[in-house]
Amino acid sequence: MIRARAFSGRIEYRVDAPADSRVEVVVPTDSLEVLTPPDTEEVRKVTATMRTDVLDVAHYPEIRLTTRSVEPHNRHLYVVAALTIKGVTRDVPLDVQFTISGDTLRATTTFAIKQTDFGIRPYRGGPGGAVRVADKVTFEISAVAVRR
Repeated sequence: MIRARAFSGRIEYRVDAPADSRVEVVVPTDSLEVLTPPDTEEVRKVTATMRTDVLDVAHYPEIRLTTRSVEPHNRHLYVVAALTIKGVTRDVPLDVQFTISGDTLRATTTFAIKQTDFGIRPYRGGPGGAVRVADKVTFEISAVAVRR
């Protein structure tokens, strides 16, 4: 499991024209950290390897998700987003669940990608090569936006 310690983003939800809504999320790759197993020397090594060898944070400092299209459907939005990782951009379909209460919008989505589709060789290493990361990676996004 990996967590982003930092991110930025913007949500523009158009109540009168939901199809014109836009989302952008940017995650600095050097903010990603391995969470499992609990904080050990091995976790620190795997995190460092992920940043340098797998994601190459020196050359690719961010992961970016930007909407291409939005289609409203009841309390869901079907979104096609451009996901850029390590300089490679692929479209990903998102089923975004959202609620609006007063000036606050809450949205969640989960989606999966294959690392190899982005030119990433899944991590293998650790003691005796025992740590192997699957090609398929699942992203869970939970966002809260407050009207300005």
